[in-house]
Amino acid sequence: MLIDSHAHLDMYKTGSDRDGVIERARDAGLSAIVTVGIDLDSSTESVKIAENHDDVYTVIGTHPHDAKEVDDAVLYGLRELSKNKKVVGIGETGLDFYRNLSPQATQMKVFSDFLHLSGEVKLPVVIHDRDAHDAVLDYLKAYRQSYVPGIIHCFSGDWEYAKVCMDLGFYISIAGPVTFPKAKTLHEVVKKLPADRILVETDCPFLTPEPYRGKRNEPAYVVHTANAVAKLRGEEMETVGMQVSDNTRSVLNLPG
Repeated sequence: MLIDSHAHLDMYKTGSDRDGVIERARDAGLSAIVTVGIDLDSSTESVKIAENHDDVYTVIGTHPHDAKEVDDAVLYGLRELSKNKKVVGIGETGLDFYRNLSPQATQMKVFSDFLHLSGEVKLPVVIHDRDAHDAVLDYLKAYRQSYVPGIIHCFSGDWEYAKVCMDLGFYISIAGPVTFPKAKTLHEVVKKLPADRILVETDCPFLTPEPYRGKRNEPAYVVHTANAVAKLRGEEMETVGMQVSDNTRSVLNLPG
């Protein structure tokens, strides 16, 4: 009974398309999906989706790409949304220095705002980090007393980076690229991770794992990511599935 710890269900068309995505996830054996907002509108829609499905929960926030759109009104709106019982985390927030769709200085200011919001509303923070490892760690260390440690989503660092993140209380979430033969650094991280710190995710509709690479991703495909993790660790799929699901429930305080 796997849990997809990071999906974007609001990006599927309403109606039969989204309903089909959720039903296929259930058919694949998923016990829950965590859908993640990327701005206020997306977060609002994600809360609505979660309210309509017992097995869907949501994390709310603003992606670093959209940091330039964050103002007091957005923070207020997210703070109000956080009161909903289906909201289990703050994010995704963080830094993306690969595309820099918002200025780096703005991303860093908004990142600190969301770290403080995590602590204020007592919900774990979900971190987006692309080509910004050093800066992300600087902020996580500097504001250590301000936030609730949560998840490094779609982990893309090396083992040394993973160790520091875990020392700060974070769980490491593994996405579809772990199924790619050339992802050697990620493979080594997965082999070394403590069993009680691993999560799996799709980040759907992006980052589709093998054997569906090149097609639209969806939560059901997290099975392939979990299977790759199991093979790398020399463990049974059932063992990994139970462990990552327990870990997701633990970090996000999901009901058992």
